[in-house]
Amino acid sequence: NNVIVITGTRKGIGRYLAETYLHRGWSVIGCSRQQSDLIHDQYQHFCLDVADEPAVVEMITHVRQQYGRIDALLNNAGIASMNHALLTPLSTVERLFKTNFMGPFLLCREAAKVMMPAKFGRMVNFTTVAVPLRLEGEAIYAASKSALELFTRIFAREVAAYGITCNLVGPSPIETDLIKNVPVAKIDKLLKMQARHEFALPEAVLRVIDFYLDKANGQVTGQVIYLGGVG
Repeated sequence: NNVIVITGTRKGIGRYLAETYLHRGWSVIGCSRQQSDLIHDQYQHFCLDVADEPAVVEMITHVRQQYGRIDALLNNAGIASMNHALLTPLSTVERLFKTNFMGPFLLCREAAKVMMPAKFGRMVNFTTVAVPLRLEGEAIYAASKSALELFTRIFAREVAAYGITCNLVGPSPIETDLIKNVPVAKIDKLLKMQARHEFALPEAVLRVIDFYLDKANGQVTGQVIYLGGVG
């Protein structure tokens, strides 16, 4: 079986991706801060914060010991915050950067160590259309994802010799808990800035991920695909 690690699988797009790859026969290792009610013979769930280094190392070590491989990593877990920069406390900045940047960094670092002996691996990090759109009120959120984008492009070069690719998908807003507290007016404004004035569908995100995970696409690395006609 192919082995895939997906972060943020308790709900939303992460849950959808976990269920999809389970249906395809993959062994899925998921994680979130809280326990999941997803039950499947080929699914394992870890309760952890992706920015908790010892917990991440322990999870990846467990995967290596049990399966001996990791074929793919999807860094889906993320948090958002919309607020004017002048009104944003430092604690919020730290929280966003820990989850949106430090977490994916740790997962990429540890998963790559497992992928390297096999000379194969696929990594996909999640960014956002808030980066190219430069939306007011999302300075910190966009900055955390911008850091992830630059890291991904450089990291892709660092692991390329081991047959590992590292790419980005930037969904436009998806109707999940991530945006449930965002005012409707702001979401409407964002959608109107896109070529397609509509929410992204999980299926569209999946198609981009499938493209990146394809074994035939080893030359596609360090790239970002935004949905909604942005960028």
